[in-house]
Amino acid sequence: MNPFSASATSSSPHDTQSSLGIDQPRLLLVDDEPRLLTSLYELLQGRGYQLVTAATGGEALAHLARLRFDLVLLDLRLPDIGGHEIMDFINEKGIDADVIVMSGEVGIDAAIGALKRNAYDYLRKPYSREELLKTVANALKQRRLQEANARIANQLENSEKMYRYLVDSSPDIIYTLNHEGKFTFINDRAYQLLGYKREELIGQHYSILVHDEDLERARYVFNERRVDERASRNVELRLKCHAGANQERTFNNTLMTISLNAIGMHVPDQEVKRLEFYGTYGVARDITDRKRAEEVISYQAYHDILTDLPNRILFKDRLGLAVIQAKRKQTELAVMFIDLDRFKLVNDTLGHVKGDELLQQAAGRLKECLRKGDTLARQGGDEFTIVLPELRDRDDARMVADKFLEVLQEPFDLDGHAVHISASIGIAVYPAHGESIDELLRHADIAMYQIKGQGKNGHAFYDPAMQDVSHQKIALEQSLRRALEHNELEMYYQPQIDAISGRIVGAEALMRWNHPTRGIVSPGEFLPFAEENGLMLPISDWMIGALCRDMLQWKNIGNQVRLSLNLSPQYLDRGDFFEKMRGALLRYGIAPSQIEVEITENICIRNPQHAIEQLNKLGQLGVSVAIDDFGTGYSSLAYLHRFPVHTIKIDQSFVKEIHDEHGHYPVVLAIISIARGLGLNLIAEGVETDSQARYLRANGCLTMQGYLYHRPMPLGRFIDVLRGQTLPAGVSNVLAFQA
Repeated sequence: MNPFSASATSSSPHDTQSSLGIDQPRLLLVDDEPRLLTSLYELLQGRGYQLVTAATGGEALAHLARLRFDLVLLDLRLPDIGGHEIMDFINEKGIDADVIVMSGEVGIDAAIGALKRNAYDYLRKPYSREELLKTVANALKQRRLQEANARIANQLENSEKMYRYLVDSSPDIIYTLNHEGKFTFINDRAYQLLGYKREELIGQHYSILVHDEDLERARYVFNERRVDERASRNVELRLKCHAGANQERTFNNTLMTISLNAIGMHVPDQEVKRLEFYGTYGVARDITDRKRAEEVISYQAYHDILTDLPNRILFKDRLGLAVIQAKRKQTELAVMFIDLDRFKLVNDTLGHVKGDELLQQAAGRLKECLRKGDTLARQGGDEFTIVLPELRDRDDARMVADKFLEVLQEPFDLDGHAVHISASIGIAVYPAHGESIDELLRHADIAMYQIKGQGKNGHAFYDPAMQDVSHQKIALEQSLRRALEHNELEMYYQPQIDAISGRIVGAEALMRWNHPTRGIVSPGEFLPFAEENGLMLPISDWMIGALCRDMLQWKNIGNQVRLSLNLSPQYLDRGDFFEKMRGALLRYGIAPSQIEVEITENICIRNPQHAIEQLNKLGQLGVSVAIDDFGTGYSSLAYLHRFPVHTIKIDQSFVKEIHDEHGHYPVVLAIISIARGLGLNLIAEGVETDSQARYLRANGCLTMQGYLYHRPMPLGRFIDVLRGQTLPAGVSNVLAFQA
């Protein structure tokens, strides 16, 4: 038989049996090289396969449209239609045939294209006889298994339909009682749940199953005669389990809670022409697990899931009881507010999982320091509260606080990481520091913040004088919000100097607060507070607008500057930071190439991947990136690999160490070398002496700022200074903004 005949097979061409319902699978062999096609045909002939051949893509499509095939052995390179197109045809038409690709293509794209089109396998020519035969056999074996699975699934589906009603009812005990309350029917579920066999219950009164305390309630539901909406619904009862040992029972409790629905059963009485009651039909569902779940939910409502300590709700309840007892017995009690120092750094650095482990270990250590009647609770985050009832004197509370500090100072092991933390503890005593729950908690919190402000790692009893400090913080927050509303914030500018020409080549912008009573307030006094109280976002919004408006004025006098924004990590973390920046630039007509964003190590610690994404988006927009205070953070060198950096700034703490222009200051030299080696711009901050300037200039740092040249100045004066000089052509002015 000619293998290139359109209908060439190893059995009758008139055989149209289904592909997997016969012993001989049908294979389509497609190859445009006659010698290879003949070889393939002869290799497979006589092995129990029906073989059909095609020398072109058109012939293959014609066969696929007319016959069913189990397997297609397909060459990709055909004279008219490519193998990938044939596979697309198979997929689009939903043809149930596996494809083994046989190709001489050496590139990876052909194989990837075939596998993407669901090819069973890809054989590269030349292949061995054994490899081909094994691949064909495996493909057909897989199809047989799939058909067997489909047949079993179909049988299961039919079986499921047949028994669905019984399966759906199986979790429940289904029973009927006669008019005397005796069982006339009960399903096997009663044995599975209660341990009673059907024959043990038939003819017995229902009361043998009901817990003694529930018999009165059971009398109404088990004797239910009503059939309408008044019939019993979801009545909870406790049933007794079989007392005898039974290895087949699936439970080990003596009582089980059920939810019972029951209706009366009636039959027509022809003599009196009415319905006669003859028993009750009921369905009892096991709700033991649900009741246990409700207990768990109730427990979790009053406990912290992470540490298993009481939460703030349960703590307030226990504190309230302790206050009542202290008032009755005329004794003192102490309330402590504990905040873990450095926890946020650990959480941000090692991740939330390790942070949770740290909280669990810290909670365990605190718990070991308490007496039986004391209560330790987690307020949330890294904050804990403690009530110490029946104090003999305040020294008891002081000793407990000292013990807390001692155990927390021991290193914590977090999967090989030795972590050190401390705690700030505030203490309020009843009744001296308050007689209500809220007063005691608030005053303990104030005392804790007093320790935070004094350097952390300690404890303090509440003192009324602390209230003034708390009020000052509230007043500062209100004043800062008012400063935004009343436009009390202002930008100052400190020029940056080209050390060779002595000309201004840029400036660093510094925020000032024109306080109505305190006068000019520096950023170091209010920006850290703004970070803690969520005010950095509106302040940063204001700063971007203010700087863009200032840049318009520089443009009007012919000065083009590039603005570098040293933004708060909070602002960069905000999802709309990029859109805010782009919108401001568009609104004021500022070119992105005039903007440079400064970053610090805090950005890396908080959410490095998010920061990288934000800065890369800015880079695509045309904004460059600078590292502020380079060398002060442990992760500074990592920035050079992870962030799109263009400029680094030598921190003033390193510059201050320069006392002799002929001395050796390796940190400064290292930073200069890094900048030179990577081709980065370099700026030295805090230059105050001629010796510092000469040393920096001699070693290659040519852009400087500091009191040696100019102090920060308001916008008007800065513009006057710019007008007083003509900037040299080609010099790029850099405006660095520091929040």
